[in-house]
Amino acid sequence: MENQDSFKIVFAPLILEEVYQLADDGANGAIVLMSGTVREQTAGKPVAFLEYQAYEPMAIKLFQQIAQNLRQQWSSVNRVVIHHRIGRLKIGEISVLVAVGCPHRREAFEACQYAIDTLKHNAPIWKKEASINPDGSIEANWVDCPRC
Repeated sequence: MENQDSFKIVFAPLILEEVYQLADDGANGAIVLMSGTVREQTAGKPVAFLEYQAYEPMAIKLFQQIAQNLRQQWSSVNRVVIHHRIGRLKIGEISVLVAVGCPHRREAFEACQYAIDTLKHNAPIWKKEASINPDGSIEANWVDCPRC
């Protein structure tokens, strides 16, 4: 049986309902959905915007590998959805959605956490964070993954 996972990297806004529906299956007793959003402050400084870039072919391969790893560790995983935005995002916009569907909640939570943690540490996706200085000027810097 072919799985119905979904992996995307897009410029368009991510839609919670779409990702939830893609993760839904009659065998699920749980769908855990993690939404990463652009927050208004980092390290005490106001954020102006975030900008994401990705090497899409390699990122999609990693997303597929994450799903494979999930199924090796939690064999009951039946749906994996990983969608990530690229481009410039404003405060409050969703940058990443990860959803995992399983018959039971514990596996769904654990698998979803593994998926987002692995993505953040290994995906060829880069984040530029633009913060607002006290004088109103904007300072933009690429952020390494441990701060993501």
